[in-house]
Amino acid sequence: MPAPEFLDTNVLVYAYDSSSRRKQPVAQRSLRAALAGHSVISAQVLAEFAATLLHKVSPAIAPSDLVSILNALEPVKVLAPDAGVIRRAVEARATYGIHFYDGMIVAAAEKAGCKRIWSEDFNSGQKYFGVIVENPFP
Repeated sequence: MPAPEFLDTNVLVYAYDSSSRRKQPVAQRSLRAALAGHSVISAQVLAEFAATLLHKVSPAIAPSDLVSILNALEPVKVLAPDAGVIRRAVEARATYGIHFYDGMIVAAAEKAGCKRIWSEDFNSGQKYFGVIVENPFP
C-alpha cells in the first residue's frame, strides 16, 4: 500500500468554501481520497479548519453545520500531537527556518509516514525531512 498523503488546512477549507470555484473541485477530490483512507491530517489541521469555517470564510458556517461537517470527516485519519511531534517541529524551525506551526505540519506528516504534503502555504517542491510539499492548486 502506498504511503498516505498529508492534507494541509487550506485543502480542507477549499473543499467547503464555495467562493473558491477553481480550487474547490481539486480540494473535494483530495477530501474524497482522505475519506477513503489515502490521506492523513493532524489535530492542528482539523482545529484550524474549524476556526477558519467559523470565523474567516464568508458567509461563515453555522456551528451546527460545522458539527455535521466534522462528523462527516470522522473516517479521515487524524494524527494527535505528542512530545515527539513538538520536538520535531522545533527541529524543523531550526533546520528550515519555518514557523513553528508549519513545523508541526511537517512533523505530523513525517510521523504518519507521508511522502507528500498537499498545501499552497509552503514552498512547492521543497523537501522537509524527506517529505515533499506540492501545491494542488497551481
